[in-house]
This record gives sequence, structure tokens and C-alpha cells, in this order.
Amino acid sequence: MRKIFIPLATILSFGLMLLTVSCTDSLEETNINPNSPSMSDITTFGLFNNANKALMNASRGDFSSGRIALPWMQYSAQKNYTEEDRFQYRLETGNSFFTDHYLVAQDYKTIIDLNTNPITAVKNAAYGNTDNQIAAARIMLAYTFCQLTDAFGDIPYYSYGNSDTDFQALALDRGILKPKYASQEKIYTDLMKELKEASEMIVLGDVVFTNGDYVFGSAEKMKKFANSLRLRIANRVKAVIPAANGHITDAIASGVMDSNSDTVGLQFENTDVFPSPFYVSFFINNRNDFAIANTFVDLLKGDLGVFGLDPRLQKYAAPITASKLDVRDNNYVETADLTKYRGMPYGITSAQAASQKVNTSLWSSNVLKKDYTEILMEYAEVEFLLSENNAWDNTHFQNGVQASMERWGVDPADITAFIGTLPAANQANVMNQKYIALFMQPYEAWAEYRRTGFPDTLLKPNGTYATNNPLPGGALVYTFNALNGLTDLPTRIKFPTNSAQLNGVNYNAAVANMGGADNLETKLIWDIN
Repeated sequence: MRKIFIPLATILSFGLMLLTVSCTDSLEETNINPNSPSMSDITTFGLFNNANKALMNASRGDFSSGRIALPWMQYSAQKNYTEEDRFQYRLETGNSFFTDHYLVAQDYKTIIDLNTNPITAVKNAAYGNTDNQIAAARIMLAYTFCQLTDAFGDIPYYSYGNSDTDFQALALDRGILKPKYASQEKIYTDLMKELKEASEMIVLGDVVFTNGDYVFGSAEKMKKFANSLRLRIANRVKAVIPAANGHITDAIASGVMDSNSDTVGLQFENTDVFPSPFYVSFFINNRNDFAIANTFVDLLKGDLGVFGLDPRLQKYAAPITASKLDVRDNNYVETADLTKYRGMPYGITSAQAASQKVNTSLWSSNVLKKDYTEILMEYAEVEFLLSENNAWDNTHFQNGVQASMERWGVDPADITAFIGTLPAANQANVMNQKYIALFMQPYEAWAEYRRTGFPDTLLKPNGTYATNNPLPGGALVYTFNALNGLTDLPTRIKFPTNSAQLNGVNYNAAVANMGGADNLETKLIWDIN
């Protein structure tokens, strides 16, 4: 998918007016001439489709995910550039994560503008119920800004329904070139409000968009997503924002996801034109940088933790006998022989990696396929949230595990057997299983680790690990020597490198409000474990 780029200074002022594209009945779209833009030429369903795909690329690609949150949460380990796994942070990657999310946010805001401007609203009403279109944009704006503030902390923020003078993002039309950075307290409070209001304005029984909507598909599903996302956010901040507890109760009562059919994700095309982000990395760009991490494989094997052998192992990982092309073509057989599954040692040096990357498991064909579905939020997560908010309820705990396994196609008999061996629900067991279920959703897993300290099976800096299923040369025993002096996982991403130059006064105020340092160790307000 092509995107029109505009000058960096404009992007970083967050008031940009992105010239976007219009989609037909696929992820493909027709480019709009940037030299003669017209709001009347833009379709809201095209913007929505474009923005959703751009959002997934901005947070799930080989740089935005594969070199930040995926290895940090040890779902993957790099074969070649292991310094990044050891927290040698690449500033350009964080810069792109930041700017790309604001580009996406502008698309969603434009959908609102097109539906509220009398000149364009009549035309765009033909593309779906106006209230539902606005609600969809508000919900996706909440998702986008939640990802931004979860990663960076205080940020420039936009709200449709709140005219707070601290909310100055996406305001170039109002002449604001250097927006304030809103506090996390204000942002999270408004995100919950926005999701509540958006949910309440949805017109059930009517369409969201007439076409181009590959995320929701119905107003009913969109409403459940809005309430479930509000539950996620409120649960995150309930210890520091008292009003969040009321939102938890209200979101659940308003209707959250209650089956896997409610899971929200974007399925990419089964083509070489618009395939999934990691398919592009492995098979279009011909990279071979990532394998599944040894700590995660050992957890699924039952060699770490308390759960025993997890049948999702074969759904998440390919056997070491499967080549990259075998994975692409789904040309291998899942096996019960656990010696055929070996994770790449996480946290080793590049010198060590040269010998250790041989015979390591890639992600499975369930992941590395053209039409992979990138998940925004799934039903299993909702069940884990319900367990937590019902005193670590065991039924919701088991429901979450079952839902995850069913989504990945585990045999029903294996699901029943595994659930029969589960220990009783408590914080550790629920959060460790939530981590397993959040595979390939690393930013949410990273947020939950910072909030709770779980999973407790990760290899920490200065920790020693012995590889399981060693190579013929013997087991590798190594110490995870993190870079940048970190003694635990990073707790945030640094602001873009030129923030101080482009918006120095507001940047400095934000850094001061967060404790005085723009680094990987500054904690967000809810990171109090």
C-alpha cells in the first residue's frame, strides 16, 4: 500500500493534513494527486481501510515490532543483530513508530471531519451511517493514542469530544505548530471517556461502512470492541486513576467480547501485493533475521513455569527441519517430537549467534503467511481481564486459555487435557497465560509486564541461561548482558531525536513532568509494580 509522505517538520508538528487514498473492495487503493487535493475526492471508507493497514504496519513490522517489543518480550530472538535484543535501542525505529502513528491518527480525524463538515457529510453519508463512521474513527483514535502514550508517556494528544487546552495534536488547521504534550493522567482519562461516548453513539443494526471495513464488519462487533478496549485501558490505570474502576464496571455491563467471533483484527491479502508485515520481511525483502526465542519455546515445552507441555507450541513454532521456504509453503508436518523445536538463544552476542542460529525454529506457517491476521484485541484477553477483575476467577481464567487455543486451531481433545492440568487461577498463573496468549501482540504484552511484573519466566539482564535441546557441540550456558546499563526491560521508548529542536519548550515540559529524563528507564504512571 502506498502512502503519500509530507515534510518531516509538518509531520512532527502533529497538525498535518495527510493526503490519503481511496480503497475499493480490497486493501488496494488509488493514489490521490498531492498537488491538487480536494476533500470532496476523499472517501471515508477508503481512509478507514488505509489507516487500519498503516496502523498495523506502524506497529507490527520487522522494525516497529521485530526490533523493539517482540524481542523485549522474548517472543522472538534475532539471528544477526542481537545487540538490539540486548536493548541497544535504534533511535530511527522509535522515531518511525512515533510519526507513523500520528499519520494514522490524522486519517481517523479526517473521517470525523468529513462526516461533520456540511459540505462533505452528505456525500460520505452514502458510505455508511454517519454516527457509526464517527464512532469508528473515535474508537480507532483511542486505540492509536493508547499505543502512543503506552510507549512514550506524555504526548501531544487529540480528542474529538474534549476541548481541553492541553489537547493540541493534529491542529495545524488552528495554527498550532508546536503542540503541548498532554499528561498521561489526562490522556488515559479522556481515552476512557471517548470510548464510552463512541460506544453509546453506535447505531446497532446499521452498517459502519458500506465497504472497505475489514476490521469490524458490523456495528455490534464494533461496540463490543469499544467496550473491551475501554476495559483494557481502565484496567491498566485503575491503580492510579480512581475513575477507571467505574469504567471497568460500566464497560463490562455495556457488553464486551464473549466469543472468538468478536476478536478484532486485520487480515491481510493473500497476494504478493499487500501481504502481512512479516511475510513482507521474510519473503518479499528476503530477510531471515528472526526466530522464535528459546525462553518462549522452553515455556511452551513446560521446561519453564508451572504449566507443562502447551499444545500451542506446534501452532506458534515450526520444527527445526522446516526451511524458510517450507514455512512459506506450509510444507511441513507438526510433530510431537519436542527435540524438533528449538528456540534461538535470546540475549547472546552477535559473535555467539553465528553458531547458535543453526537449527532454530522459525515462527510457524500460521504466522508467516500472506493473509495473516494482525490482532488488535482478542476475546481471550477479555477473559483474562474478567478473571483479574473478579478476584482472579478460575472460570474466566480457563475460558481465556481455551479461547486462545481455539483461535490457534489446537485439537479440542488437547485443549481439554491441558485445561485439566492447569493450576488454580492467581495473579501469576493468569498473567503468565495471558502472556502466552498475546503471542505476536508484543506491545500489549510489554505494557502488562510493566504493569504487573509478569510473565516471570523472562530472562532478565545479568541472568544466566542454559539452552535446551543443545547443538552437537553441547549446551550453551550464557549470561544475558544487557546494553545501555539496563537491569530490567525498558520501561518506555524515547521521544523522536529532533523533538527538542522542533518543539523544545513543550518537549522539555513533558520530560520534566515525567521525572526529568527522556530515556528507556523512565516509568509511566501505571508502572508501579
